[in-house]
Amino acid sequence: MTKHKKHLITSALPYANGALHLGHLAGAYLPADLYVRYLRLLGRDVVWVCGSDEHGAAITIQAKKEGTTPREIIDKYHVLNKDTFQRLGISFDIYHRTSEPIHYQTAQDFFSKLYQKGGEFEERFSEQYYDEAYNQFLADRYIIGTCPNCGHTEAFGDQCEKCGTALSPTELINPRSTLSGETPILKATKHWYFKLNKHADWLREWIDKGTLGGKQHHDANAWKKHVTGQCLSWLNDGEGLQPRSITRDLDWGIPVPLEEAKGKVLYVWFDAPIGYISATKQWALDNGKEWTDYWYGDDVELIHFIGKDNIVFHCIVFPAMLHAHGDFALPRNVPANQFLNFEGQKFSKSRGWGIEQHVYLEEFKDFPNKEDALRWALIRNMPENKDSDFKWDEFIDFHDKELADNFGNFVNRVIVLTHKYFNGVAPEADFDWMDALADAHRLALGVHDELKAFNFKQAAQTLMELSSWGNTYLQEVSPWNVAKTDPDSPLIRECLFTCLQVVGLLSVLCEPFIPFTAPRVRALLALPDLQRGDLEKMLEGLQNSQPVVSAGHRVGEPQVLFPKIADRRDPARMEIVDRQKAKLALILQAEAERLRAVAAAEAPKAPAAAPAANPADVKSEIQYDDFAKLDLRVATILEAERVPKADKLLQLRVDLGFEQRTIVSGIAEHFDPQTLVGKQVLVVANLAPRKLRGIESQGMILTAENSEGKLGLVSPPEGWENGSGVK
Repeated sequence: MTKHKKHLITSALPYANGALHLGHLAGAYLPADLYVRYLRLLGRDVVWVCGSDEHGAAITIQAKKEGTTPREIIDKYHVLNKDTFQRLGISFDIYHRTSEPIHYQTAQDFFSKLYQKGGEFEERFSEQYYDEAYNQFLADRYIIGTCPNCGHTEAFGDQCEKCGTALSPTELINPRSTLSGETPILKATKHWYFKLNKHADWLREWIDKGTLGGKQHHDANAWKKHVTGQCLSWLNDGEGLQPRSITRDLDWGIPVPLEEAKGKVLYVWFDAPIGYISATKQWALDNGKEWTDYWYGDDVELIHFIGKDNIVFHCIVFPAMLHAHGDFALPRNVPANQFLNFEGQKFSKSRGWGIEQHVYLEEFKDFPNKEDALRWALIRNMPENKDSDFKWDEFIDFHDKELADNFGNFVNRVIVLTHKYFNGVAPEADFDWMDALADAHRLALGVHDELKAFNFKQAAQTLMELSSWGNTYLQEVSPWNVAKTDPDSPLIRECLFTCLQVVGLLSVLCEPFIPFTAPRVRALLALPDLQRGDLEKMLEGLQNSQPVVSAGHRVGEPQVLFPKIADRRDPARMEIVDRQKAKLALILQAEAERLRAVAAAEAPKAPAAAPAANPADVKSEIQYDDFAKLDLRVATILEAERVPKADKLLQLRVDLGFEQRTIVSGIAEHFDPQTLVGKQVLVVANLAPRKLRGIESQGMILTAENSEGKLGLVSPPEGWENGSGVK
């Protein structure tokens, strides 16, 4: 790791319109906590900022749902989320708010600087839906209507939640305002657009090669492939970058600091990332520091931790804003995670599918080590490079097999045996203990290297390998057997001294992962609580043959670190998990019953004498000539990636033999994009092109749907040539 003078770490500002679930935790906050704790253990000068994003239509919509005000909403959820983060050991240096005066001033000053420079903004008049009853322009989510694609009557102005199609408000059939229920009118309004397109060339070089102004800024190869891939698709596909509106006609937000812009506010995606700057300012004021030290200069390491839905904003939009301003450092890395699902399905608040952070803490309140048990399970299944899935059975296995049987068992055995054979005092080290410890030392350095590279799941696995090495070594020597024939054998002394060093290594290295357990391990060793720089001191000490636990040091009393969940002698912990499984089973049952009821209600009434209807829904009859109009072709999927801010959409690049095309398909909930590359599919090749989320889709992928709503690709026999027709 380059020892930059200052390290500034950010995590995506969560909307203060609801509680956060486990997917949020695994995406942007737990990985950042791991990295920050690691930097602190190295003694680095690091500041980690985050806070509530408290503007935008999402806040006002939630206030409307709860029959209250935006202020009451943000106060409620800011306090809830901040408290929950603290209880889970998420160790922000500051958890700020974008509703604070210092943020208002910072955001307005940022806008004014770009405005005064000239050339960064353009003004545009456009027609936007307006609610005459409420006398206000409507954000996209304040407009509902009939989806032109699937006919769903409750589609929003930006997306149909039923079919996943990206929409604009003017595409809706029979649009109506969610405020008044009336049909809105189109009315001219003026907005300011950030000229994102003028920054495309340097952004492309910066993202693809890591160079800025002809100098190497960062290692582009160290960025995750899905991060650079998504960014380059924005930069290179279609029409490339376009100017983005940064103002809105709303009454909740930061006023645009222009006399001619009364009644307008800064768009939340312009205002929110500036929250990192205002949070740093507030932290600096609170701690007697200079905030510019962490934002200005070549020796600043800025790292953004986010989920993949925020990649474009943190790798293209915000860097362009910072660069246009001219004073700020750009991020050295944006290690965005992908999505965490829950028991095979996407988290859904409306269905009750999933578990929120504060609910977990409440329902597991009697569960020992509940914080570290959750952290460990999420780390071991972290969606670093592809979507992953949280399962309760795996939660049990990660806790019982790794934390209890491996880590906890090893630590406890070493402390017990030290008391048994040496009265709780570390034995003398009259042997080449560094040679005996060589493999363990290598594994300790491996944890260090993986943390440095943002490979947190692998770092956790290596930590377990270190503990496993200790268990194996202890078992191979078996000092309890040696003592039966030779109680004074030096093997006993050598074994326990070496094992105490491994426990010492674990007591430091485990802190980023399981910070509630680390002090307990330190207490078992009777070592002081960890301080900044202790990891670097320990590694440097080992390099100079200084033991972690010195000979003659008295350890603490033995203690079980992790009581097992699946414990026949004490079923209480398993009962807590079983209740969670039972809740999910009821949700699935209710969902199945609802779908059956919907199907029954929508089924056509058969004549009295007619036989029972076929359960399959068959669409209305067509003529052969209608079918013959379809041009069905064999194609191979070359590329597949998720469409930003569209949970249900995938962008595919397919080879039709005679040409390559881009197709946007609403299948993202059913397929991992990486698994689609190379597969042959059938494509409707003569479907009229249509723009979805700004991407022109040039066809349709054929899929089949089973009774459970799962989709499968319709594929030709193996080996068919691309472009082959289907008759």
